[in-house]
Formats: sequence, structure tokens, C-alpha cells
Amino acid sequence: MIDTAPTGHTILLLDAAQSYHREVLKRGDAHSEEVTGLLPRLRDPEFARLLICTLPEATPVHEAADLQEDLARAGIQPAGWVVNQSLTPLEVTDPLLVSRRKREAGYLNEITARHSDVMYLLPWQEGGLH
Repeated sequence: MIDTAPTGHTILLLDAAQSYHREVLKRGDAHSEEVTGLLPRLRDPEFARLLICTLPEATPVHEAADLQEDLARAGIQPAGWVVNQSLTPLEVTDPLLVSRRKREAGYLNEITARHSDVMYLLPWQEGGLH
């Protein structure tokens, strides 16, 4: 599992893995198959499936979308998105929570319209996720 902030640094991490892979192959060093095949295995949906996790808010969704673009440049296609702390699956009556739930609907629509056909919603839980 790779856990990284959804920034432009992700592509640098993946590029470094690809550069290392090419260098190992070029030099013919005796390394394990796991090391030499890291990036190809991350690209193989039969071996690894990547889920992008975000919150239903502007900055997290847009940074996650940037991450997805970085991954696409590295030849990795996410299997879907996970949205944490969503109010959408919950019945809320407090005016503040109702307002927040209405705002998050726009970001959920953005995810399904622009970024992924597969989206999993995890409802907000008291105390956060453990």
C-alpha cells in the first residue's frame, strides 16, 4: 500500500520507481523479481487495485483528481474512489449538517461525472474513522 499526499510529488515517486526499474534492467544487477517488477506490478490490475480516498470537499476532491492524472501518466488506472465522512447516506436534520450535505452533493457529482464510475461512500461517524 502506498499512502501519499495527493500532490504533484506522487508522479515523481512513480517516475523514480520507473527510472530505478530501467536502471536495474540496464545494469543487469541481481535483484529480486519483486524489486525489478515494482512499477509493472502496480500497473497490473490483476495484481494491484488502487482506490483513491478523499473527503467530500473542494480541496480534497480536486487534489485527488490531480493524483489520478499523475497516476494515469504513470500508466496506473484507479479501480475507483472512496469518499470518507460523507453525510449523504445519513438522515440529518440540523440546519448546518443539511447545508453541508447539500454542498457535498456537488463534489460527489463531480467525482462520478468526471473522474470515476465507481465510488464508495463511507458515512460520517462520531469520533472519525479508526
